[in-house]
Amino acid sequence: MAKPRTPRPATTQKAPQATRPKAPFARNHEAPPSATRTEGRDSKGKPHPKAPPAISERRSIGASINRRAADRLRGGHLWVYASDIESLELPKSGEAATSALLPVADSRGMLLGTALYSATSQIALRLVSREAIDEAAWLNLMAARLRASIARRLPLLDQRNDACRLCFSEADDLPGLVVDKYGELVILQLLAKGLDSAAVRYRLVGALREGLADARIEVAAILERPDSRIRELEGLSAPASGPLWAANPEAAIASTQFRLNGLKFQYDANAGQKTGAFLDQRDNYAAAAECAQRLGATGRALDVCCYQGGFALHLAKVCGRVTGVDASRASLEVAERNLATNRDQLAAQVDWVEADAFELLRGWSDAGEKFDVIVLDPPAFAKSHRAVEGALRGYKELNLRALKMLNPGGLLVTCSCSHHVSLADLEATVASAAVDAHRRVRLLARRGAALDHPVILTLPETEYLKCVLLEVE
Repeated sequence: MAKPRTPRPATTQKAPQATRPKAPFARNHEAPPSATRTEGRDSKGKPHPKAPPAISERRSIGASINRRAADRLRGGHLWVYASDIESLELPKSGEAATSALLPVADSRGMLLGTALYSATSQIALRLVSREAIDEAAWLNLMAARLRASIARRLPLLDQRNDACRLCFSEADDLPGLVVDKYGELVILQLLAKGLDSAAVRYRLVGALREGLADARIEVAAILERPDSRIRELEGLSAPASGPLWAANPEAAIASTQFRLNGLKFQYDANAGQKTGAFLDQRDNYAAAAECAQRLGATGRALDVCCYQGGFALHLAKVCGRVTGVDASRASLEVAERNLATNRDQLAAQVDWVEADAFELLRGWSDAGEKFDVIVLDPPAFAKSHRAVEGALRGYKELNLRALKMLNPGGLLVTCSCSHHVSLADLEATVASAAVDAHRRVRLLARRGAALDHPVILTLPETEYLKCVLLEVE
């Protein structure tokens, strides 16, 4: 007799599905017993710490992002673009929480951290912590990170250099914050909506004063200088008309002198580009002069897009005649004042030409002008990835004209500050220009920004400046 068979489930029957939690914080994680004890004392007599609430107990305020953005954050990046946000729940008006600071979770509801939020920027979220933190914790963390950032720069400051970037935004784990020191002035630049508050400014000023005072560095004033383009994109408020802090409030200053590599430069917080001057080329200024001297290229030098004369004045220490070219008359006027201030250190004949770089180089190269050193330091040609193709055409034209004008054995210093143009792109463009100019070029050095502009490998946007030094045969 056959044994009765135990009935089996039909092969088409599906396993029961777990209910998927709602993003961003619907997962219910039970804390271990030791983490939930809030009363009594441990074996050493100390009270047990109060456990943080489980994720399900928290308010559902926050942002849920797609897998691509979550993977980017887990890989060490700090940005989430607006297009990567799947759902967003902001605090309602009148609540204690601030909409500038939001929890961020992946599509499964797993917490990724806390970010500064901007409603108008393409970079909607900037991660400031890998944990859930409130505003008070963020302000403390921000101040501590800024003091640490200052401490990292102290070895770069000496008698010959009293200017540097004290904080480089994401590179110092402080997204949207740039702080530059020019002599006795400190300039703040807020580039993210989440930093636009009186509480943030107050804590930043305090951290700057403490960090610099600990190093016995005197500061006359701390000022805020906005970037007009970023201010519009982020919807930032207008900064205060006066300084955020001044040692002498009744006679606060906004202009001073600062030193780079022993040369003195004028600074005015109410004029110039970026925060007023460019500090990222400091080491490249010195390298260009050293290289020119080593090659014996000490005759005639040309600094194209010279701004306030950084490369030109450094080359004037080793070359006989230097010409600086820029389209901005205001910049050349500052360059002339810088020249006068350093005249005792410079033996070269220096002149300034107000002109469009493309038109001038085209005319001079066709006329057969010759130089021993040419520096090309144009502004960023590619503000976006879509602009790269046009930017490379511009770089090639400038380098082609420069290569035609260089004497054999001359030095070409060519730069790009466009993040979207890679070093490989720049070198390939110069190589193509060299072929067209029938010149052979030898690579002497590849350089980037000075050490006060650190590069973080998981944040490719922190590497933007490329500087290539070439000997032209």
